[in-house]
Amino acid sequence: MKPNRRKFIKSLGNTSLALGALPLLGFNSEEKIEQRILFKDQRVSANDKVRIAGIGTGIMGHNNLDTALKVPGVELVAACDLYTGRLTHVQEKYGKQIAVTRDYREILTRKDVDAVLISTSDHFHARIAAEAMKNGKHVYCEKPMVKTVDEGLPLLGQYRKSNVIFQVGSQPISGLAYAKAKELYKGGAIGNLNCIEAAYDRQSAQGAWQYTLPTDASTKTVDWDTYLSGMPAAPFDPLKFFRWRNYKEFGTGVAGDLFVHLLTAVHYILDSNGPNTIFSSGQLSYWKDGRNVPDVLAAIMEYPQSQNHPEFQLTLRVNFASGKGPTNFVRFIGDEGVMEVSGNSVTIHHSIMAEAPEIGGWDALGTYPDAMQKEIMSQYNKKYTDAQKIRPVKEPIQFVAEDQDAHLDHFVDFFDGVRNGNPVIEPPELGFRACAPCLLCNDSYFSKKVMHWDPDHMFVK
Repeated sequence: MKPNRRKFIKSLGNTSLALGALPLLGFNSEEKIEQRILFKDQRVSANDKVRIAGIGTGIMGHNNLDTALKVPGVELVAACDLYTGRLTHVQEKYGKQIAVTRDYREILTRKDVDAVLISTSDHFHARIAAEAMKNGKHVYCEKPMVKTVDEGLPLLGQYRKSNVIFQVGSQPISGLAYAKAKELYKGGAIGNLNCIEAAYDRQSAQGAWQYTLPTDASTKTVDWDTYLSGMPAAPFDPLKFFRWRNYKEFGTGVAGDLFVHLLTAVHYILDSNGPNTIFSSGQLSYWKDGRNVPDVLAAIMEYPQSQNHPEFQLTLRVNFASGKGPTNFVRFIGDEGVMEVSGNSVTIHHSIMAEAPEIGGWDALGTYPDAMQKEIMSQYNKKYTDAQKIRPVKEPIQFVAEDQDAHLDHFVDFFDGVRNGNPVIEPPELGFRACAPCLLCNDSYFSKKVMHWDPDHMFVK
């Protein structure tokens, strides 16, 4: 559906957009606002219906299904999970007509499924996505796109040969705030970038993946053998199934769960291919519940100069026991300002150095003989005007998209791609370029080594 410009202009006053000291919107953010306005009026014919199946119906799986079904013309026909209790709940929630199975392969061969939503544990992402594409299904795959770096290029190669739409699920980048941040950065709002700081902290049991366990967890209700899938045989462990993010065998820890959101934002805003050196360090500080991944992790990544950005350093942090409480931000620091993206907002504060260097005050000048001081000051005043001695002042910028659901917009984008063949905001290449450095953070943490990555060709050096 192509947006109608006249309707957009008429309806602009009805949007939930708050602008502080902000210039007029540029194309990227304006287009996103326009799409949001027209979304509610969208009508879908029977021929434009998209029939979906959910593969993995845990927390994120249910959330993805709920959100996807808000998009006009999307219909749920089937669901898959290795735990029968979740399949029972799918039919309770969405109707007895929903076909359910514990074997995802049954989903992929169904002729009435156009697209699959992959929301499984990380170790299934690549294999299910690959098989889905072989069967001609469009793919929405939760981040991280792959569990290991080695899975990335083969999956990308298969995607490029396919004729399907593939959207990776780092939903925040569909937010208006990210479009605006990209627009402001490209417009030079912070001067020359030199470093980025990002954090995703939590302080709760649920935030640290301490999810509630079902009362009937057993090998009768869980397909444990399929879950292990190629791993050495092991006794059933409900913690490793229902709290899989805590275990490196099945998940990718805080790096794959949360660093990846931060890097996706950075790469999207900068049009960056990624870093070339990665080092991480951390510890298991608070959540000593048997997990084998850290609950505090910090990383330093070095980005080489590219045609889209200068050389810069990126620092990342996740802390699952932060006494400050939940924190989520990406902070772009330039020589003329700092831009912070957090949730649905973008703020920029400026500090611009005067053209003339400071003299006097906390300076060596006052330690020299009086005559020399007078001579130096005379030369300084001849060289610089009064205007050059004053710091330029720029008003701060604030952008808030108050009533935006980036998760929903991510699915609107995906289904538009499915229906019309339009490019999606997070195709597999962007997804892999974001998740690969995060996965290398895990390698760095466990090996205590600096990892070297080729961001252009996407392989470990």
